[in-house]
Amino acid sequence: MLEIGGDGRTWLLSGPTSSYALSLTEDDTLLHLHWGPRIGLADAEELAARPLPPYRGFESQLDGLEEYPVEGGPRFARPALSVRTDEVRGTEWTFQAYEIEDDELRLRFTDNGLGITLHYRMRHDVVERWVSLTNDGPALEVLRADSATWTLPLREGWRLSQVHGRWAAESRLARTDLTYGEHVIGSRRGHTGHQHLPWVALDAEGATEERGEVYGCALAWSGTWRICVAQLPDARVQITGGIGYDDSGLKRLEAGESYTTAVFAGLWSDGGFGGASRAWHAYQRAYVIPGAEQDRPVLYNSWEATEFDISESQQRELARRAAGMGVELFVVDDGWFGKRTSDRAGLGDWTPNPDRFPSGLKPLAEDVRALGMQFGIWVEPEMVNADSDLYRAHPDWVQFQPGRKRTEFRNQLVLNLAREDVQEYLWEKLDDLLSSAPIDYVKWDFNRCFTDAGWPGEPYPQKLWVEHVHAFYGLLDRLRAAHPGVAFESCSGGGGRIDLGVMARTDQVWTSDNTDPLDRLAIQHGFSQIHPARVMAAWVTDSPNTQLNGRVSSLRFRFVSAMAGVLGVGGDLAKWSEEELVEARGWVELYKEIRPVVQRGDLYRLRPPGGGLSAVQYVLGDEVVVLAWLQAQRHGEPPVPLRLRGLDPAQVYECRESGEVHRGAVLLHHGLSTGLRGDFDARVIRLRRI
Repeated sequence: MLEIGGDGRTWLLSGPTSSYALSLTEDDTLLHLHWGPRIGLADAEELAARPLPPYRGFESQLDGLEEYPVEGGPRFARPALSVRTDEVRGTEWTFQAYEIEDDELRLRFTDNGLGITLHYRMRHDVVERWVSLTNDGPALEVLRADSATWTLPLREGWRLSQVHGRWAAESRLARTDLTYGEHVIGSRRGHTGHQHLPWVALDAEGATEERGEVYGCALAWSGTWRICVAQLPDARVQITGGIGYDDSGLKRLEAGESYTTAVFAGLWSDGGFGGASRAWHAYQRAYVIPGAEQDRPVLYNSWEATEFDISESQQRELARRAAGMGVELFVVDDGWFGKRTSDRAGLGDWTPNPDRFPSGLKPLAEDVRALGMQFGIWVEPEMVNADSDLYRAHPDWVQFQPGRKRTEFRNQLVLNLAREDVQEYLWEKLDDLLSSAPIDYVKWDFNRCFTDAGWPGEPYPQKLWVEHVHAFYGLLDRLRAAHPGVAFESCSGGGGRIDLGVMARTDQVWTSDNTDPLDRLAIQHGFSQIHPARVMAAWVTDSPNTQLNGRVSSLRFRFVSAMAGVLGVGGDLAKWSEEELVEARGWVELYKEIRPVVQRGDLYRLRPPGGGLSAVQYVLGDEVVVLAWLQAQRHGEPPVPLRLRGLDPAQVYECRESGEVHRGAVLLHHGLSTGLRGDFDARVIRLRRI
């Protein structure tokens, strides 16, 4: 709901439980008024009537109060907008008008021919904000254009939550006290990055998992980005975020050109970290993830079984075993195309290897379909090997700096996707590929960062950092429109490209290359702070874990760990015993039964992973699913009962495994015994309200 004050200079956006308010002073200063519990328009107008604090010494009256601080004038806080022409730097804007269309509020400002529009939209309790620039004046350079600045209320004892990591150790939750100064996270690598998800949360006064105020912000951008959390000298806290890591420049706008930032979404919740997560999940299922009402299939991926040693007959045998297990989607990973017998050759040549697939992918795809499964493939379109037909024909199509040494991570280079000829080449190749065989699924990878991001001959080469991502989005959008039955997964060496921007164009994401079931519990715990189980791909692979640590774990523990998201299998099924295949089929059947609850239900983190008992719970209507894991039992003592969440205390719930009946109040306050014991034990518990 959107309301406007009587003077036309106060605006209030409200969701089911929260409100966001801002106002314009008589001298065209845009002030932030409120973000938090739901209030009325009269409340917002009272806040707007309060005078600015008096000027004191060396501090600004505006810092920490402005809705969107620009560079220039009596401001010392980090500016959200920084532009320059050949003659002047900074902004002195004046208000022009406001517009409302389909619950979107637009506030229009101008400065010497530069039009600046601030956009607002409330969806559930999530505020979406972004900025658009239109230049009708002299040419200018956009050094920085953040999507939003978020202002928090004055509180004591703020804490900052973020998820950090690296390859194979992504999405690890860290929570620390916020100190004075600026805390900056981001990526300068050309993609979202393994090091941070573009999300932060702040709480004060000791929020817990299910109680207390939590503010969260998430950026919808899949390239280089920055979020800065600043505690100002007067203890006010502001969060700015947007495209680009530094202020070295985003775009050059000639007369008549425009630029639109990514969406920066913000959320307030008084339900603790769990309440904030459930609100984020509901928002993404309703407004971000395509086809979120459709449950994702159980997949098998051939990478860990075969790596580059692929043959059509071998893939058929793996498909036969996967189908017998109940798998619904069979995916051929790297190695099916060009001269791809290692990571040294073939990237860019997106046609099936004639020695491995003499008649193309169609015969294998049809055989997979005949087994009752969908068929999928792996691609990495934004990359090229020097040993490829594409690079030999077009060496100028890669990002490079003339006269500088060339970096080849994983023996590959980055195509300059900002070039229209590169975009058209990839469109034609991928469109032909998806038309050549009954392909239902594409695992889209991105296995190296930008390092030599040059564009020789381009007057403003810096723009490739932004335009590459827009071209990536455009290519995905175009392929989805032309092949609406094909699902896409975002992968970047694991969790290197996970954000709201890519999620709007893909059906799921590859959470991490680390498939160790114990490590994944911590990774999935951090991932769940912002993103729902509906997009979190997780695999069951071999034991001992050959990819990373050699850890031995039971098939039970591996399956229950992976069942917390979109279940997949990635082990070498040719080496699994008949007993293992039979047990695996039982787990797959069980997952299909609980899948709607896991992928569409409300998530409650009952106990975080930490060496002993951990558990998550999902609730959808009358159905409840609990996944519980015991890393190690101490001194022979049984794990404590799990106190469930999200139940009706006055109702009765039946355990589908044991037939036991429990009062909701008893489960909430006294808990449910898991029966776990020993090391690496796990269990699925299903309850139904009766």
